[in-house]
Amino acid sequence: MILLLVVNGKVYMHDYSVDAWFRAIGIKHPVSHISGDNCCSFGNALCVEINNSIFAYSLGEQVQQTTIYFSSNGGLSFKEFIYENQVGLLLVNRRKGMFLYSEHPLNRNLGLAFDYNATLHVLLPPGLRGFLILWHEKTLLVSPNSGQLIKTVQVQQGPKVLYESFSEVDVSIHSITANNHELALLTKEDTLYYGSLEFLSSSIIKLAGQNLWSPEAALMFSGAGMLDILKPLPDSAFPAFDFQKCLLNVQATLMDPSLEVAKCKIELLESSSEGHMYTIDMNSRLNLSVKLIPRLGTSPIPLVMVSNPYSLGLQASIYEAHNTYDGNMVYKLDIHLQQQHHWGRADPNFTSSIKRPTISTLTVDIANKEISCVDMKPLSMLISVGCDLEKKIIVQNKISACSKGILDPVTLQENYSYVIEKESYDANFQGQKSEEDLVVPYPYKELGCPRLVYHDTPWKPVIELWRRAAFQELVAAEFVLREVHGLFTYSYSKTASSAGCLRQPQNWTSVLQAAPSPRKPFSWNRENYLSCHDSSNLSALDWPDAQYQILGGLTDNEIIFDQRNGFYIFQLSIVDPYYSYCQLDTTFSIYVYGAYPRRAVPAEVTIILLVSSILLAVWLAYLIPSQRHAWDGCRLCPSLADLCSRCRRCCGCLAAKR
Repeated sequence: MILLLVVNGKVYMHDYSVDAWFRAIGIKHPVSHISGDNCCSFGNALCVEINNSIFAYSLGEQVQQTTIYFSSNGGLSFKEFIYENQVGLLLVNRRKGMFLYSEHPLNRNLGLAFDYNATLHVLLPPGLRGFLILWHEKTLLVSPNSGQLIKTVQVQQGPKVLYESFSEVDVSIHSITANNHELALLTKEDTLYYGSLEFLSSSIIKLAGQNLWSPEAALMFSGAGMLDILKPLPDSAFPAFDFQKCLLNVQATLMDPSLEVAKCKIELLESSSEGHMYTIDMNSRLNLSVKLIPRLGTSPIPLVMVSNPYSLGLQASIYEAHNTYDGNMVYKLDIHLQQQHHWGRADPNFTSSIKRPTISTLTVDIANKEISCVDMKPLSMLISVGCDLEKKIIVQNKISACSKGILDPVTLQENYSYVIEKESYDANFQGQKSEEDLVVPYPYKELGCPRLVYHDTPWKPVIELWRRAAFQELVAAEFVLREVHGLFTYSYSKTASSAGCLRQPQNWTSVLQAAPSPRKPFSWNRENYLSCHDSSNLSALDWPDAQYQILGGLTDNEIIFDQRNGFYIFQLSIVDPYYSYCQLDTTFSIYVYGAYPRRAVPAEVTIILLVSSILLAVWLAYLIPSQRHAWDGCRLCPSLADLCSRCRRCCGCLAAKR
């Protein structure tokens, strides 16, 4: 825990763990107030946890004319807060105000109008995301949903409602504090009020007089039902202050019969999920459960709520699980969570953008819970609708070059390297021939034995999605490949036209030109991917014969390798923005085999020589038999005496015949 104080327009921090004071840096203009989430506020001071978000500002000024500072490290340093996608307060007239929103879908409507007679302080109770407490001396309002609905706080005495609104009570609020289910306020008339923060209705009761008030008194909850009242004690001989700390046990105080407080109807409300953070990735679900034990003879109604229903949807069911030893019924509450987009029950205009990660709080509470339920706080779980960091992808490797005996794994591990021909790669990934061959060491430790691919067969990698050590599914989303060393001896089976593109598709050339660093491994990803099948994009299809370089998805696009045997090391990136919020990518290797060696003689010369050989063979086939018949005729001449003379005469005979 740390303590933040505003002194003379500056913010100071005291860290209890090291017992040291620090002055916050980054604040250039004087501020008068600080606030934040998960904080205990008293006066111009906050008790916060070190990682909480803090705002510093001057109260009562127009938003456009003041500077708001924001800290994400508990108040150690601040920077100017940019007004973007935030909640704003609109003053309709001198008596009415309402909240307005700049983020879809809340920007379609204004919040409910409420009385607005003075500058209101805003208190954010810790653990209740979206819950607001708006207060001034004569005003006390609460909102369970970031200002969309503004409710008054009732003043009760026992089961009776004395005042529907605190503003009807003739007192002035001096100090106020809250935790995740309790509210306490001290008035200038030296009265102390205590109540509970409810999502349906909030109420407070007046506690017995305690003689607590002083102009410097402040309130603070140190635990459930434990309220601290701090008062400074000046010392005339020393400038430092001591503090008088009065501890009030609210649970014991509420047992006073004069307060007529009803007994709590809940004996147990618990869940092993309470206080944890969970992640729901795109197309994923989350199942949680809560155990509920009501007091015998009562039937409390549980409330299950999310702070951001535009992004996160839920379905809850309750059933009887078993009985306790004393006869009470134990109920089980099952909660199923999924992105609102995928429930199919909400109007598309209601849901927020599915491409954008969001955060939400799941809260489980009891409707109209009695004030006496001091230690029965709401159960709260933080739900991140975003990237599940436990997910990863791998490329299937059922047939490797080692298992088929083409490569030796022992050899690959012994600092093995291979050569990429200069006419086959471009280090700048532009498809131009290089000036020299490239010697590449094979990283067996990272890639293992390469997958085996036959060069004459169109090929596409099979991608598996894993979470932790469990296989989830085969990935059918769109993805892209890039050879890490710039090899370009492959092409794609589809063109922009045959892939059914409505606009010119992206390719590696256009993506790398737009990337700040062309050698960045995955400069083409789900963030900058633009589908050529999107009918809302009106750009033209200027080059329909250009290669379509996206694999997976709705098309059956594949890789076709040139006549080259050897290694390829690919980087693979899922670019489909609707598959996962994670940047899913991996690196793998393949070995292409079965290609005939390249011809040393050009194909045109080979064809000419082949045709010439065929014609020569035909001519010889005709010439040799005819010569043989002529030879047989000459051999019958009787004047031949010996072999030589017979040959001469045969030649003469042939000459005579011609």
